[in-house]
Amino acid sequence: MEGFGENIKKLLLAGIGAVATTAEKSKELLEDMVEKGELTVEQGKVLNEELKHNIKKTVKENVNVSVKPSSPEELDELLEKMTPEQIATLKERLHSMEKVQSDNGQAE
Repeated sequence: MEGFGENIKKLLLAGIGAVATTAEKSKELLEDMVEKGELTVEQGKVLNEELKHNIKKTVKENVNVSVKPSSPEELDELLEKMTPEQIATLKERLHSMEKVQSDNGQAE
């Protein structure tokens, strides 16, 4: 199980590294444009802030870490780490699924 957690940690760090690299490269590009006179310093600052905001928004919308336990022990470990709110949401979801299954069973 330790390897599983370590792999998730590496995945998250890789994603953070990619975002940081993108932000650095965009800042360098904007600085080059300012030096060449293609942008004013103020325009460069505004564009840099917009890029940072867009990167954060894109990451938030598109990065989804999914954990799929491969054994009952891993599932137990995940359940133990859940917050009370997450457990309540899980219970509601299970209740809904049970209702759908029982409704389907009665209809047949």
